Amino acid sequence: MRHNPFKIVEMFEETVADYTGASYAVSVDSCTSALFLCCKYLQVDTVTIPAKTYLSVPQSILHAGGKISFSEKDWKGIYQLEPYPIYDSAKRFTSGMYIPGSFMTLSFHIKKHLKMGKGGMILTDNKEAAEWFLRARYEGRSKVKYHEDNIEICGWNMYMTPQEAAHGLMLMQNYPEHMSDIPEDPPYRDLREFELFKNL
Repeated sequence: MRHNPFKIVEMFEETVADYTGASYAVSVDSCTSALFLCCKYLQVDTVTIPAKTYLSVPQSILHAGGKISFSEKDWKGIYQLEPYPIYDSAKRFTSGMYIPGSFMTLSFHIKKHLKMGKGGMILTDNKEAAEWFLRARYEGRSKVKYHEDNIEICGWNMYMTPQEAAHGLMLMQNYPEHMSDIPEDPPYRDLREFELFKNL
């Protein structure tokens, strides 16, 4: 085959990296997956997050083997999964937003800035981490053909499809240079109201 359809995924990643100021952008199927992979890579222990955020954030931490501590912190657009250099940036997508030395997670969805069907991305300036994310999102596979590959890590099925990447790349062609954070209206519920998180 002359053209590998997954080339469009790399083009979308390069476009987002250039736009945000990150050295690397690794696409995944959702911001939830992006948070999970960041937590898994850093092997998090206790993670402090705002009590009022989306419920998949603490679930990602728990699935990655971490523990949750809730804070009363108010936030807009972005917040840190303390004390780790992981940022939930699901409500922010604007030029030059990347924080050096961090892992920033993006969300692409009908309710977010880039109104794709579903997708996410990890921004980083860490080459080693980026290479791990690329393999981890795709069952440990590398860029060579399946029958030529040697699987060295246990990965997950979290890659972005070429269809979604093509949509995102098209939207980026006319995307503004500066965008405001998206408010959550109505506000997020306090996660401590849910039975799942009451005893954490």
